[in-house]
Amino acid sequence: MPIFKYTAEDLNGRKKRGVIVGVNESEVANKLRRKELNPLLLVDITNTFEGKLNLFLSPIKTKDLVVFSRQFSVMISANVPVVESLLILVDQTDNIAFKNMLAEIAFEVDSGSFLSDSFAKRPKVFSDFFVNIVRSGESSGKLDEVLNYLADETEKNYDISSKIKGAMIYPIFIVIALIGVAIILMIYIIPSLTSTFTESGLDLPWATRAVMAVSNFLQKYIVVLAFAIVGFVLLLRLYAKTYGGRRNLDILKLKLPIFGKLFSYIYLMRFTRSLSTLLKGGVPITRSLSIVAEVVGNTIYRELILETLESINDGNPLSSVMENSSYVPNMVPQMIAVGEKTGKIDSVLDRITDFYERESSNMLDNLSKLMEPIIMVIMGIGVGIMVAAVLLPMYNMANAI
Repeated sequence: MPIFKYTAEDLNGRKKRGVIVGVNESEVANKLRRKELNPLLLVDITNTFEGKLNLFLSPIKTKDLVVFSRQFSVMISANVPVVESLLILVDQTDNIAFKNMLAEIAFEVDSGSFLSDSFAKRPKVFSDFFVNIVRSGESSGKLDEVLNYLADETEKNYDISSKIKGAMIYPIFIVIALIGVAIILMIYIIPSLTSTFTESGLDLPWATRAVMAVSNFLQKYIVVLAFAIVGFVLLLRLYAKTYGGRRNLDILKLKLPIFGKLFSYIYLMRFTRSLSTLLKGGVPITRSLSIVAEVVGNTIYRELILETLESINDGNPLSSVMENSSYVPNMVPQMIAVGEKTGKIDSVLDRITDFYERESSNMLDNLSKLMEPIIMVIMGIGVGIMVAAVLLPMYNMANAI
């Protein structure tokens, strides 16, 4: 869809500049007039460096998808036609890349394409899970209902991700700040102090010798260390792209102290919530499991879900494989078995999701509270070593005089 840079004038004669998408100049001009803006200049920047830079600097984020899902579901529930809803959202969206994509989808749907097919062409934004929920709504004639389910689940997934990021921002910031301050001290401050102690010829305490050793190492090899860290990160990312590497890292995540249990709860919650949403949307259970296996986000749980899928195809119940897995608490297969017997599997999955959502939220709150004293203890130990390294030699020098 073409991207235009415009200069327009409002009712008070003030000039407005911005970027807008449209099929052609005439449509863009009409859009601006509907906003009570008189177009003065329209320039097509679609294939220019400026246009491509605008798209590059406006990546489509999860938050954009969350807002779109909710607004789109509300409009469809209010019986606003799909194409008209998309065009309204094009005008309401601030992200130029998302605006451009929605305009293209609206054009495709208006030309006869299914909405789900248009979404499927953009897998980087709309996951297989998202596409299949929409497809099930189109085929069942309940697009408004499944979009509401989808909006709720997208918001919940975004909320839990935001909580995790929020809980980690403070400790990560403090740790980075501490490392930065420590490096500055070791390279610029400590050498000037320890040179005096070395010249005195006194027997230096272990703390001073340790600090001096670290300081000397950083002075000589700080650049090498920086390159080594960058190289390690790059190698780790390459390793994570291999199936075996990703699997080993996923196992490590589940075995981490404190965090391992939290990750396990999040993956289980993602599994039960996604499966419940797909089943409510009318997607067959075999298809639902194959979709959930790709969106759960952990290789171990993906293998478990695919193994469950094979078991179901062989005529076994959904809970059969999970009963023997050490990564799934006994409560989950037991409740799923009850849901299978009563024919209310989606309701049972919702209850499991609610339980793990509460547990995850409580763990995150406790983790945030626990991080503060841990960081204070680490800071105290670091400051104590630095003080001992500087003051003890000075005290010995004073006594020697």
